[in-house]
Amino acid sequence: MPAKTFLNHHTSVVSLLSSILLIALLSVSFSLLAAPRPIPAAPAVAASGYILQDFHTGKIIASSKADERLEPASLTKLMSAYIVFTELEKNNIGLADEVLISETAWRTGGSRMFVEAGSKVSVENLIKGMIIQSGNDATVALAEYVAGTEGAFAELMNHEAKLLGMTSSNFQNASGLPGKEHYTTATDLAILTRALIANFPAYYPWYSQKEFTYNDITQPNRNKLLWRDDTVDGVKTGHTSSAGYCLVTSALRDGMRLISVVLGTKSPDARARESQKLLNYGYRFFETRRLYVAGESLSTSKLWKGNRDQISVGVNEDIYVTIPRGQDDALSATIQIQEQIIAPIEKNSKLGIATVTFGEEVLVEQAVIALDEYSEGGLIQRLKDTVLLFFE
Repeated sequence: MPAKTFLNHHTSVVSLLSSILLIALLSVSFSLLAAPRPIPAAPAVAASGYILQDFHTGKIIASSKADERLEPASLTKLMSAYIVFTELEKNNIGLADEVLISETAWRTGGSRMFVEAGSKVSVENLIKGMIIQSGNDATVALAEYVAGTEGAFAELMNHEAKLLGMTSSNFQNASGLPGKEHYTTATDLAILTRALIANFPAYYPWYSQKEFTYNDITQPNRNKLLWRDDTVDGVKTGHTSSAGYCLVTSALRDGMRLISVVLGTKSPDARARESQKLLNYGYRFFETRRLYVAGESLSTSKLWKGNRDQISVGVNEDIYVTIPRGQDDALSATIQIQEQIIAPIEKNSKLGIATVTFGEEVLVEQAVIALDEYSEGGLIQRLKDTVLLFFE
């Protein structure tokens, strides 16, 4: 072979091999780019028990000893507030009602609003004293106003806890002072907090208030994250020597609300730091999406024997999902509607099911319903559709 021909041939082979190698490297690079990013383990949290949960979906993002019975300290006041808010919604009491402060309430130890025995204080001010100042005296005054005695109020708390599905909680008082049979869990407190935020949006903003003044005494909210993180808008601190330092936190970032419960830390700074650690982890590596909006038409189907040809279907509750951030490709949503829909159809009648999956995991199964009422059509329409259905 002539030297020139050999060199050209050799160069062509090298060029071909280089191209193959480049293509292989690019394929590996693209496959690495396309591969889902691994989600690291949740950070270590220095607490007796904790949980991080998405508000909309209820997905537990991180937890440890979340079902272990622990003392709630002043986190108890979340349940006390839930009862008071319920009574307000039922119009059994009013924010402007003047509450006579008993000597029992005035003598209650621990953190105080500094109400005076024999004075009258509005329900609204007592609520703010309970939430912002964590006043035990204010909490007992509210309990007595709602139920007559704090013991009777505790019965209401335990009844409501069972209705909410708080299966591992028992309350002996309204304020959170230590008691042998006064306990809850991080899981139960997350359940309670979700319900409180969802059911009482008019009152929830009080949990973000940074200070409250009563009787010429200004006290700051003990939740340090209200100053450190603008997305944090609640919820409640707690502390006794036996319970340690506790904090229930909620934050809202770009439409995603997370709830963290941290129980039994060593200091006020520790409960804030560990809570912030959990929130940052949740927002960094997970995202919550609203896939379907309640009341909006998701699809239309043929309506037989009806006053209209088509029927609109949707869902009666927003459908949210929480998934690892950046893994949208594994998310799938389908809607299955029954084959023949025959009038009359009542509004909210179940006509199918919406299913959302993430990989092989079913995240949501929710009924698909009629968004309106559909009555029967005229005689001719019904007869025509009867014939068509026969051939169907």
